[in-house]
Amino acid sequence: MKTASLCLFISLFVCSDISLGDNWPSWRGPSGNGVCTESDLPIEWGPEKNVAWRIELPGPAGATPAIWDKQIFLTSVEGDSLLLMCFGTDGKEQWRQEVGRGNKDVRVDEGNSASPSPVTDGSHVWSLMCTGHLACFDVSGKAVWEVNLQKRYGDFNIAFGMASTPVLHDDRLYLQLIHGEGNAATQEAMTVGLDASTGKELWKSDRVTQASNENEHSYASPMLYNYGGLSFLITHGADYTIAHALDDGKELWRLGGLNPHDDPSRDYHPTLRFVASPAAAEGIIVCPTAKNGPVFAIRPDQSGNLTNSEEAVIWSRDKNTPDVPSPLIHNDLVYLCRENGMLLCLDRKTGEEVYHVRTHNGRHRASPLLADGHIYLTARDDGRVTVVKMGREFEVVAQNDTNEITSSSPAVSNGTIYLRTFDALWAIRKK
Repeated sequence: MKTASLCLFISLFVCSDISLGDNWPSWRGPSGNGVCTESDLPIEWGPEKNVAWRIELPGPAGATPAIWDKQIFLTSVEGDSLLLMCFGTDGKEQWRQEVGRGNKDVRVDEGNSASPSPVTDGSHVWSLMCTGHLACFDVSGKAVWEVNLQKRYGDFNIAFGMASTPVLHDDRLYLQLIHGEGNAATQEAMTVGLDASTGKELWKSDRVTQASNENEHSYASPMLYNYGGLSFLITHGADYTIAHALDDGKELWRLGGLNPHDDPSRDYHPTLRFVASPAAAEGIIVCPTAKNGPVFAIRPDQSGNLTNSEEAVIWSRDKNTPDVPSPLIHNDLVYLCRENGMLLCLDRKTGEEVYHVRTHNGRHRASPLLADGHIYLTARDDGRVTVVKMGREFEVVAQNDTNEITSSSPAVSNGTIYLRTFDALWAIRKK
């Protein structure tokens, strides 16, 4: 595939000042935080209720669809082939392109090499696979450029594949490549900024920490903080959350203590790899860890080493982190959907527990969605979506089963909830 130059208008979809309620450009939506501004969405569905269509897919994946106007982009495997597919909102396939080859199923049935979610600006779509294959297409399916990140930056030494989803912002594509060989002295981790039009590297910043063993492997995704005139990239893994300047990748601050190296009261956890990504809202970033570890809420407008900083840390909890689903922040509350189906609601200002209630016994891998006054929580093994009323009083208003394995987070566009299961793509809308 030849590199082509093109003129792009990249919408600032991860922005607190812009509401793109009709589009869902990446896995956590228009503001990058899992919050949808649309109303009158369905809370109940079933075989005879609110299912507009269901389309069988060629293979499983845990990636969330990206939606713009009347097009839906999602990844899939088909044998050894790693595909980017495009469907219309009418459920009809428009095109498919092979991004790479070399699928690998991981942890028996947890995922595969099509795990990162695509991102789009409505003119082009970018797709990264766990193999390091990264490609850009226009929305008609025409190839624009491709690159193999392992050939460019070295082999990925990571047990279950490079599963992070890129961030698209202001005609740039940002990647976190956090991996290593289990030895801090040879740690291989970096943050990269690419020109979204061409794939050309704009900058590369080494990401140095003291992490060792499995903790050098991060499956989290980078996030953008973009509120009140303050914009920077957040990377998460190898025992630290680190903020980077967007123009050159320079480190702005780092938060340690997520897996302490020098705390005599706690042993260093050799397998505390991060999967859940941080969540941001104006004035706050919530940083999860793993395996019932700690959670931190910090102030974004900081610099330097924030570890143990009373000024920087708004609050922290010693345990109850979500292991895979990312946090959700809305109004005065923070919601943590834990991997065992427990929903933990915290006061945003203090971190005090509001409630901690089980929603469903199944494993949870998808990140929660907040839309139209409700929180949608997706269980993995049976695809049950539990709908909880937003607010300080816990109330389940509906439970909906697809009876299909689901690791993908829900996406919303133009009155429709899209569910990507291992078997199919579902469109849920009121009739």
